[in-house]
Amino acid sequence: MNDPVMDERAVRDAVAAARRVVVKVGSSSLASARGGLDGRALDALVDALAKQRLGGREIILVTSGAIAAGCEPLGLAHRPADLAQQQAAAAVGQGLLIARYTAAFARHGLTVAQVLVSVGDIARRTSYANALRTFGALTRLGVTPIVNENDTVATREIRFGDNDRLAALVAEMVAAHALVLLSDVDALYTARPGTPGATRVTFVPRVSELAVDVSQSGRSGVGSGGMASKIQAAGLAAGAGIPVLLTSCAQAGPGLAGEGGTAFAPSDKRRPRRLAWLADASVTQGRLHVDAGAVKALTTTSASLLAAGIRRVEGVFEPGDPVEVVGPDGRLVARGLVAFSSDELPAMLGRTSADLAASLGERFGHEVVHRDDLVRKAR
Repeated sequence: MNDPVMDERAVRDAVAAARRVVVKVGSSSLASARGGLDGRALDALVDALAKQRLGGREIILVTSGAIAAGCEPLGLAHRPADLAQQQAAAAVGQGLLIARYTAAFARHGLTVAQVLVSVGDIARRTSYANALRTFGALTRLGVTPIVNENDTVATREIRFGDNDRLAALVAEMVAAHALVLLSDVDALYTARPGTPGATRVTFVPRVSELAVDVSQSGRSGVGSGGMASKIQAAGLAAGAGIPVLLTSCAQAGPGLAGEGGTAFAPSDKRRPRRLAWLADASVTQGRLHVDAGAVKALTTTSASLLAAGIRRVEGVFEPGDPVEVVGPDGRLVARGLVAFSSDELPAMLGRTSADLAASLGERFGHEVVHRDDLVRKAR
């Protein structure tokens, strides 16, 4: 991650001034397996968000809670571990959850829209673009999007895993000016709150240098995430240039004003939306194994990837698909949009651009991954 460009005060001021804010709230803040939805907690959250919305800010809410909301009517004492039962609980609970949000926002004269997404919706460029257009249309119409993972059809192999990551990806997608993560604790601590010696962390300049113990899960038995997933989401958003604040759901109002909680500094610049998708949301279709010379060129200069530096091709892909570029040691060097298919590349490996153009045609002398379609990874 690049060096931060903001100190703590600047990050908090940026959150307070952000015009477009993605807010994420977890199941543990809104529901319990025994009591279903906590209506008072949900209403208090909506009151805080509605105040901001009526004040002229764009709010996109990413919410968990569908599975938890479905537990009570299904007679389930705890969040089910079985995937099919989780999907059934989500199918029952999602309607209850959005109905409650709709009624709560309506008290303030505000309209909401339900947006259910799966990892495939974010991973494919066409559906990513469609989702972006939908968010744009809703906000222009003055509607508050309420986003949740489509747990009813998501499988264990192809899901976000928790809504913290989803919130970070949505924040990147809509070019949010801030991300506010709401938890069941008031800030990040060096160890679980209440543990002897645990101290509150108010500012994180670089997530990569953070030293905290997040091995123990939170207090609730209804959520799927935890503090580790929130740190990862904060790192994802901050790495994309988005200021982040982590606080408790009960402190949503102050948090949106940049107060309390833990502030995470953003990196020095935002990526173009296309490259943000490539770096964080895309699902790669193959791997290009490159030699040490290519690794050096890609990591120390702004070079494109040429066929001469590629030693092996793995996977099945078409031109324009996202692929990983890995070095001789198997470590990830970059992600990129490949210009040739997996069928075309084997005949090109290790050959110079001039040779390829002369023997196979001018098109084959071009870059395999152009530098403008390449996102380098820190090594």
